[in-house]
Amino acid sequence: MSEIDSHAVAAPREIELKLECASPDLTALAAHPRLQGAEHAEPELLVTTYYDTPAQDLRAAGLTLRVRNQGGRHIQTVKAGSGGVGLFDRAEWETEIAGEAPDPAAWAETAADKVLRKADAPLERLFSTRITRRVIPVEQGASRILVTLDEGCVESPAGDAPICELELEIAEGEAGDLFALAQILAETVPLRLSATAKSGRGFALVDGTSPTVVKAEPVELPEEASAGEVFRRVARACLRHLRLNETAFLASHAPEALHQMRVSLRRLRSALSLFAPMLDGDPRAVSFGDEIKRVTEPFGHARNLDVFLGDTLPSLAKQRPDDADLVAVRELAEAERAKAYEGVLAILESPQWRGLIIDVAGWIEAGAWATQDPAAEDGRAFAAQVLDRARDRLKKRGRGLKKLDPHTRHRARIAAKKLRYGAEFFAGLYTKKKARRRQDTFGAALSDLQDHLGTLNDLETARSMMESLGGPPMPGPDDEGTRELLVAAAEARAELLDVKPFWR
Repeated sequence: MSEIDSHAVAAPREIELKLECASPDLTALAAHPRLQGAEHAEPELLVTTYYDTPAQDLRAAGLTLRVRNQGGRHIQTVKAGSGGVGLFDRAEWETEIAGEAPDPAAWAETAADKVLRKADAPLERLFSTRITRRVIPVEQGASRILVTLDEGCVESPAGDAPICELELEIAEGEAGDLFALAQILAETVPLRLSATAKSGRGFALVDGTSPTVVKAEPVELPEEASAGEVFRRVARACLRHLRLNETAFLASHAPEALHQMRVSLRRLRSALSLFAPMLDGDPRAVSFGDEIKRVTEPFGHARNLDVFLGDTLPSLAKQRPDDADLVAVRELAEAERAKAYEGVLAILESPQWRGLIIDVAGWIEAGAWATQDPAAEDGRAFAAQVLDRARDRLKKRGRGLKKLDPHTRHRARIAAKKLRYGAEFFAGLYTKKKARRRQDTFGAALSDLQDHLGTLNDLETARSMMESLGGPPMPGPDDEGTRELLVAAAEARAELLDVKPFWR
């Protein structure tokens, strides 16, 4: 349990949607018909300094402490947590103080108090942001929304970085209207869900890091969470995983970033499938799953070429060092990968892609599913039903694994993957020591099975890839190595089914 969770402090909530864009786009937005009066909005300079202990105890607890100079007034703010990528739904404690230095009396009734008392260390300046801000009130649906155009930079001893953001904050109304307005504005200029808050950009400078590849993180869940709350947190985590790696891929074209993007999308589609009994009354759940699969189909081809070039060909080259055909195959594969990457980048830069992700995020926060009875069901009871079904599906599809044809074996692999994702999604509901031990055992057995099935699938993909590129034949599906993998996979499945489920 984090410091925030264990220190229950009532606080006002801040609900805002952050979107990234380029400086020229921000200028174009100011002229948008929905932002009438933007040209008359008085620009305001905001200089904000962020503080933490030398060990960054506040950051570790999911908190930020800042002091903002706003027209000669000094506003001290503590923020706790985040609703996920793009949409920020946070506890916020804001107090006007006398000067630039943080005031302990102003954080005494916030979540920061316990952390700083325990740390017993002085605060130090980490970085500052210097932002020119314009705020335009907009009526959207039944809501009043404050549209903020922010342009400036984050400054730190390690260097500076530009900031160009659009923020939509609810003054009165519902989260759904935030996303409706965002889609309207996104039809005019390229907007992406923000991957990080301004503080996150500052910490990246302090850490000396550029956009990096990240793996899926555990989903924090209150033990008493409803099925709907679990789904929302899981789906938010999937979008965050996606956007962070999308940012890294756009910056570096790193194969691992593409891989993690695909993992995030598979996890999101698995969540839509696993939570189907709860989402059944909302037709958009199915349509989103189908649309994500359709739009991102080229990602799979690019990733298969990455594996072929990074794993398959080097392995074959060691076995056949004098095979000149492999050199020609590599050249063809590299050309094909370059073309595939161009396709991936074209998708990521398209308005359809950006709109789809904003649309999915809006549905997660304010879709019809959230108001239906199944969403209020006890999360643990729902999790047990879902995981039981996923385990039974794997048990059924994996029967006679050693003799299954590649297509049927692939279906068993998908069942194993969904069970693993489901186990990860719901893990936070089971925090007692006994359940944790069972989770570790269950996860290890499931990981072994997935590894063997994944290797078998990679072999099938490599055979198909080699054939399409006109390369030399690879070992057939009945070779000794494949048979050994099938035996290992069957044994791993048997071991997994012997493990007592941690959710029971």
